[in-house]
Amino acid sequence: MVSKPMTSELNPGPGFRMRRHIGRPDPALVAGFREFETPMISDLMNRLYTMCTAIRNVTAPHLRILGPACTVKVFPGDNLMVHKALDLAAPNDILVVDAGGSAMNAVLGDLVSTKARHRKITGFVVDGYVRDIPGIVALDFPVYARGVTPIGPLHRGPGEVNFPVQCGGIVVHPGDIIVGDENGVVVIPQDAAASLLERLRMRRETEANYVAAVARGEFSNAWVDALLTQGGCEVVDPD
Repeated sequence: MVSKPMTSELNPGPGFRMRRHIGRPDPALVAGFREFETPMISDLMNRLYTMCTAIRNVTAPHLRILGPACTVKVFPGDNLMVHKALDLAAPNDILVVDAGGSAMNAVLGDLVSTKARHRKITGFVVDGYVRDIPGIVALDFPVYARGVTPIGPLHRGPGEVNFPVQCGGIVVHPGDIIVGDENGVVVIPQDAAASLLERLRMRRETEANYVAAVARGEFSNAWVDALLTQGGCEVVDPD
């Protein structure tokens, strides 16, 4: 008898597992970030928690996303665990899908998006490709992804749900807060969310006053000269 190699068998544990229950931030805390656009949030996290620009809204630019992350890791081109995540996500969650950035297959389309809307999921952020854009646009449902392809997914596994993933160059943990708008997507670590929101609100008035002054033409670049002098910038003038 000839037996097949066992190297491709699915194995329980890392790479093929799911977590049914995760800690999520208070809904009021999440809602507070609706007051701010992603650039200001990114600035206050030192610009290190912003996904790469390849992750963009591929449905309708005006559709923002805000909610806790339900994380999904899939084998590139497969979406078995995306379907299972629909059962494990809570209303108002955002499904963050790590497809390894693969352009080989779409990992979701209009049918999965329709199911997600029925489950009151807020949207998708996919480090990979999606399809059926006209059908998703008709749902008025936000999907952020690397791109679009007509090639559909497989349904074989493996994958993970509600374990840390990588999306757009940022590690996303289950329950982290995802904010997305026309500028891009930021990831707010759950344990830092409360203090970050407080600092955003404290900074808001100062920022608004500065923006208003610039709009009136009232600004000075003396701070630029100070930094150039401090750095020893050479000034070369014609003789």
